[in-house]
Amino acid sequence: MRTTAKVYLIGAGPGDPELLTLKAKRLLEKAEVVIYDYLAHPQLLDYAPQAEKIYVGKTAGRHTLSQEEINALLVKKAQEGKMVVRLKGGDPFIFGRGGEEAEELIKNGISFEVVPGVTTAIAVPAYAGVPLTHRAYASSVAFITGHEDPTKKDSAINWEKLATGVDTLVFLMGVGHLPLIVDQLISHGRSPETPVAIIRWGTLPEQQTVRGTLSNIVAEAEKAAIRPPAIIVVGRVVELRELLNWWEKKPLFGKKILVTRAQGQASLMVKQLQDLGARCYIFPTIEIAPPASWEALDKAITKLNQYDWCLFTSVNGVVYFRERLEYLGKDVRALAGVKIGVIGEKTAEALQDWGIKPDIMPGEFRAEALAETLTKAGIKRKRILLPRAEKARDVLPVTLQSAGAEVEVVPTYRTVLPEVKKEEFKKLLIKGVDIITFTSSSTVKHLAQLVNPESLSDLLEDVTIACIGPITAKTAQDLGLKVDVMPEKYTIEALIKAIVNYIAKV
Repeated sequence: MRTTAKVYLIGAGPGDPELLTLKAKRLLEKAEVVIYDYLAHPQLLDYAPQAEKIYVGKTAGRHTLSQEEINALLVKKAQEGKMVVRLKGGDPFIFGRGGEEAEELIKNGISFEVVPGVTTAIAVPAYAGVPLTHRAYASSVAFITGHEDPTKKDSAINWEKLATGVDTLVFLMGVGHLPLIVDQLISHGRSPETPVAIIRWGTLPEQQTVRGTLSNIVAEAEKAAIRPPAIIVVGRVVELRELLNWWEKKPLFGKKILVTRAQGQASLMVKQLQDLGARCYIFPTIEIAPPASWEALDKAITKLNQYDWCLFTSVNGVVYFRERLEYLGKDVRALAGVKIGVIGEKTAEALQDWGIKPDIMPGEFRAEALAETLTKAGIKRKRILLPRAEKARDVLPVTLQSAGAEVEVVPTYRTVLPEVKKEEFKKLLIKGVDIITFTSSSTVKHLAQLVNPESLSDLLEDVTIACIGPITAKTAQDLGLKVDVMPEKYTIEALIKAIVNYIAKV
């Protein structure tokens, strides 16, 4: 066995992928095998792209592998000399059967470590606005399994002492035994009027909370069709939810939003939407790629000192231009004496990261505004380089040429349709999508091309359409879509703000 062979029993946290610990992330990045549970968020697997991934999830009535088989799998993979991560929802030692797995590893002489996770017992009530302790309400808390080992003859729970001896009771995996839990607590002295909260899918945009008392919570749970995974909180602290509920009050809480940006550019937008409570699905309808040929750009780079202006219309234009410039052995000094014009704040930021401060950036982030600003500045007989997408609107070069400028357009990158399938898109629609965002005309056109010959407008008939600006909106409208959201300022941040304002009104 290699000396690096080891098993790490890691807590994946309660659901929200950002509640993973830094140590867990570091170990996932090094793992050779990841054996993961049903409640481990799929996004966490992205930290281990190099690892073999084995799903061993268990849900009510459906077990991929038995616990004994999981134990054997951990041993087998470790004995192969692998670094193994056992990724478990919540914390491995809080009703996670991590202790049993550790015992099996010890029995087989396998080294292991435990990496605690944020337990659902604490995190889920917190996301529902229920503090488990509070000086005015509760000084003690107990965590109880709602699903004991079925092979045990008698319950190990001392209901008589538990019912009245602890202020706050948190039952994990107890929804299926809710009537029994209620009966035991009331029959052993807990007041029927004790507040109760059941929280399903806690810390996620799908979080659902049902409140009641011991006397009516069974009926309330049935009415709301509450199913696992959920936890039950019993105690006066539940009264604080009305005041402290914060997660479910997020402006986009529970909204399902489809983001069509390129894979590498979607993450920041998704993060901002998730912070507002949304469930995001990344479905890139464009992919950014190098131009079919570098010849035109390379030729322009060799004679940069001959241009009066260089115009950048997108972050992608800056990124690919810079990469090619440096590939050819040049740096920012090659642009000395050339004035720079840009469209959009993000494009300007990309240049500033390179040490370049744009000379012109119009307040309206579209080609027409840049053309007007340059024309007013006087560009007659000026030589202008325009490194941009292979296919783009001609309004900027045509307008500048009509004003007397000599414009050289060079393809710097191109947008292509990625390898996506119509069936995947339809599956997302079946799951339910509330909003779809388009951040360029290409994202709309490519989606329409993907679903052809079906009508894009028919597929998205009940979906809110959000476009970043008028050009993208017009493309959507030309394809039969009704545009519901468009910000006054054509940025991602403004688009998200406009979505929030729209949702607040509907």
